[in-house]
This record gives sequence, C-alpha cells and structure tokens, in this order.
Amino acid sequence: MQFQDDVLRLVDQRLLPAEEIWLDCHTLLDVARAIEEMVVRGAPAIGCVAAFALALDAKEWEPRGGCWGDYRERFVAGIERLARTRPTAVNLFYALNHMRKLADSFTDHEPMATVVIATRRLARHLFDDDLATCQAIGQNGAQLAGGRRLRILTHCNTGSLATAGFGTALGVVRSLHAAAQVEMVYADETRPYLQGSRLTAFELEAEGIPYKVIADSAAAYLMQQGKIDWVIVGADRIAANGDTANKIGTYGLAVQCKHHGVDFYVAAPLSTFDTSLPDGSKIPLEERSAEEIRVTAGRQMTPRHAPIYNPSFDVTPGHLIRGIITEKMVLRPPYREAIAALWS
Repeated sequence: MQFQDDVLRLVDQRLLPAEEIWLDCHTLLDVARAIEEMVVRGAPAIGCVAAFALALDAKEWEPRGGCWGDYRERFVAGIERLARTRPTAVNLFYALNHMRKLADSFTDHEPMATVVIATRRLARHLFDDDLATCQAIGQNGAQLAGGRRLRILTHCNTGSLATAGFGTALGVVRSLHAAAQVEMVYADETRPYLQGSRLTAFELEAEGIPYKVIADSAAAYLMQQGKIDWVIVGADRIAANGDTANKIGTYGLAVQCKHHGVDFYVAAPLSTFDTSLPDGSKIPLEERSAEEIRVTAGRQMTPRHAPIYNPSFDVTPGHLIRGIITEKMVLRPPYREAIAALWS
C-alpha cells in the first residue's frame, strides 16, 4: 500500500500473480469496498488501510469548512462503516479504537486542518509501527531455529501483502532465509481464495526463497513422510487463553501437527490479541460468499445452485500451539497466564 497526495494506492490482490494492478482509493467508501471485496486482505493490512481511510475522509470534508463539532457525526459513521467490513480481524478494531481515542482529544471548535493533520499522522504511525513490529516478529521467530535448516509449511498469506510490509509468519521465514536456515517452504494453496498459491508463492519467488505449492489436502502426507519441521501461520484474532482464529484450514493443520509431532507456531503482533474474549468460542467468525466456492477464475466449479457453506476462518485451541511469536517475545503455554502477564 502507498499513501501520498491524499490517495491510498492498493495493489489488487485478487489479480495477483497474473497482473499487478494498483487501485487508487480517494474516499472512505472506496477503502471499505476494497476491504470487503478482498482487494486488500490480511489482518494487519486491513487495520492500516482503515486508519488511512479515516484520514482520507477528514481531508475530503476539510474544504467544506467548519470544525470538528460539525464533522464528528460523519467521523463516527465512518468508523462504524469500516467496522462492518471484516468482523474477525481484530487489527481492524485496534486501528479504529486508536482513531476513536484521537477523536476524544478534539474540542468541538478544533479546526478541520488540525483534524486532518492528526488523523494522517496517526495513520502513518500505525503503518510504521506495524512494519517495525513485523520485523521484530521475524527476528524473534528466527531465533527458535537454533541454527537448523528448516522445512516449513505455511498457510494463507502472511507476508508484505498482508501487512504494512515484511510479514508475520512469512516475516519469520524471511528472517530465517536471510540467515540461510530455510531448506524449503511448502505453501498451502489455501482454498477457496488461493492466497497461498497466488500470493505467498508470488512473494516467495520474488524473495528467491525455495518453495513448492501444495494442495491443502497434501499437508498431512508430507508430515507423514517426515518432510515438515515446522508449520507457521498468522492470526486474525487471539483470545485470552491462546485460542487463535486464522484462515480456514489452520485448525486441521494443527491437529495434523499434533499427530505427527511437528511444531506448530503462530506469528502475530500484540494488536491481534483480544483479551476481552476468554476463549475462541467467543471470536466472531466470518462466513463469505458462496460464489468463492462456486466459481474459480470465472469458471463454474459446482452445480449453479449448489448449497454452499464457506466459513472464512476456524479456531485453533491454544493447547495445539507450540508457541505464539510476538514482537516482544515468544509466548509459551499455559497461554492465559503468559498473555495476562503481557498486559499486567
């Protein structure tokens, strides 16, 4: 993503890797639709673009004159609109809550020029902070390898495209690769939207990291053959007990890891933790359009009116997770105590 001259530019992730097309977002509604339609995805990236959307909206209002008191109602409506875009990714609400706190600091007579500068500054800060956070996650995760060359399986896309840059789980892979500690990365296709085969493979190839794309259903067989040392994934929301919501298929990988004795790691920033939720049963899980399963690359893949169930996320219980890699440290079970200590 790029933010300059009051335009938010997003690479259209729906078209990668075949085409690299950038879309210009000029309004908050442009950004909301981009999130909903998967132009941009990945929990940290969604939070960043939502913050920029509010900065765009303040700038759009500024020529009308007036002050914060005149604009406040529209600002609140903008937050509510963005909150409806993707319910599972808690980073979205992390960014929106920071914007709410900023809004609380304004007086009714605050000039709109001040509001524009402040919202833009905060959005940029959240972006820069996410980039630094991902780099720290990468460094902390790489230290777990102990000098070994690893064969790693990853799910969905957790790289630069899903964040402000560098990535979470894929950031760990990047750090390992820089230390010559990656033997092979296996990228799950990640059905039905193919974030692994389209986006993760795109990023791995660009970085020169050795990889192979596999069908989601091949993962257990590779573990049985002893070809996987680690599985490392990202997260969209982590409850107070370590239960983790991530792209559908993650839970199945964790179960397979438990059976085969493979280490299963989650890499996520502290902004992904939702300590208000006691466990994963309380995480709101998004169900997406049936057309994502019915149609692939414009081709009908099911009977036209086939009933479809398309959950976008599942929840992995904390007891199946070997460690949660954050920018501060690697958390180990029991997670309720470890997570509580971070906020104590």
